[in-house]
Amino acid sequence: MRLEGSCSCGWVRFSAESRTPYPYQRCYCSICRKTGGGGGYAINIMAEAESLVVEGEEHKRHFHAMTEQGESPGERHFCGRCGTSLYLWDPRWPELVHPMASAIDTTLPVPPETVHIMLAHKAPWVFVPDGPSHVHFDGYPALSIEEWHRAKGLLEDA
Repeated sequence: MRLEGSCSCGWVRFSAESRTPYPYQRCYCSICRKTGGGGGYAINIMAEAESLVVEGEEHKRHFHAMTEQGESPGERHFCGRCGTSLYLWDPRWPELVHPMASAIDTTLPVPPETVHIMLAHKAPWVFVPDGPSHVHFDGYPALSIEEWHRAKGLLEDA
């Protein structure tokens, strides 16, 4: 699926191919929550880094979040004018890019369930839905984004 995304002011636009376009995973870690999570979480999806095309590159900025282990190698890209979180790229997985679902303009498919991750780090004011279509993890789940899509029969063909 071709994902098209942009920032709020329109100075930065991007596109990328994704075999895993379902926005099913909500991350409640402090980094995601503070950089792109107005609801107390952020949702990023996965795409092929080699397919990433950015218009307005000169307006884009990135930073490395600080963790308990020090500076993260991951680059969190955002618009330098309006601050919209765009995507994460990490040299540990150079073949991947993780667009923020909130920056995607393409209509995304509705996931069959919502996986809530990093709940040990959520803000106390955040309400986390419960029920049969909600799965909860204090940390990271065992299944990667690709593995989750494959297990649900939702992984798109290459």
